[in-house]
Amino acid sequence: MTDVNNLVKEIKQSFRQLMDGATAQSMRDKGLHYSLNWGVTLPRLREMADETAEGKDPALLYDLSIALWKENVRECKILATMLMPADRMLPEVADIWMEQTPTLEIAEQAAFNLYQHLPYAADKAYLWLASPEDLPQICGYHVLGRLFSQGQEPNERGINEFIDQAVTAMQGPSLSLRKAALNALNRFATLGLLYERLAQSAVRQLRV
Repeated sequence: MTDVNNLVKEIKQSFRQLMDGATAQSMRDKGLHYSLNWGVTLPRLREMADETAEGKDPALLYDLSIALWKENVRECKILATMLMPADRMLPEVADIWMEQTPTLEIAEQAAFNLYQHLPYAADKAYLWLASPEDLPQICGYHVLGRLFSQGQEPNERGINEFIDQAVTAMQGPSLSLRKAALNALNRFATLGLLYERLAQSAVRQLRV
């Protein structure tokens, strides 16, 4: 673990050089509160992830991702989602990360960078849709939206579950959740004529 600890230390030190106070303050103004936030931009974090991953063994990247996620630092958590090898992440680890997700930004980054690529992505997404909490649901809709965009069609049970949950979400008080559900529904509609009609029917339910 010495290599991992050294890498985490180096990564955290590099954040000081990349600190963007204006970005960090903007996030606080928008309600994104972290214990520590250096304000490093997402494109720069992606560059860091690519540089860090180059030539490294997937087992090391897995351990590094786990270690970074444990850090209560915005940039560490986002890097963890970028570095975690999707084919190595166990479902129970995904659940732990979901439970420990502190903000909407981290939830969205995890969905886009990692969760949509998991071998069990769809199964996990449907489980998250049924959560009483907003962030797991938002993750679930983001993941399903990406899968729908890739042409992955749900089975009949999945269709019914998705439509029911999406209608409920779009009637709820959370703007972020409503937007995530609507976006997923729009991507669902692109799967074909049947799906488009089901999506239109779901939207009509909102107007009744």
